[in-house]
Amino acid sequence: MSTIAPAITRTILRAEGFSCPSCVSKIEKQVGRVDGVFAIKVHFASARIEIDHDLSVVSVDELVAAVAKAGYKSRPATF
Repeated sequence: MSTIAPAITRTILRAEGFSCPSCVSKIEKQVGRVDGVFAIKVHFASARIEIDHDLSVVSVDELVAAVAKAGYKSRPATF
């Protein structure tokens, strides 16, 4: 039996509305529940959200929606 490893994509979002460090755990829990998300790290000081996910399972728009479900606005980071 052979399995194919998923292609992992790292998406970086910028969040708005952080008011305290507890915001971090709310976002990490909500986004971490989404199918296809392997890892999430929220950086409170920079309002940066790094998400490792399978793009064939979960889109960037779905990640933004998951952050919104936690009560915060976000958008894809531009470099």
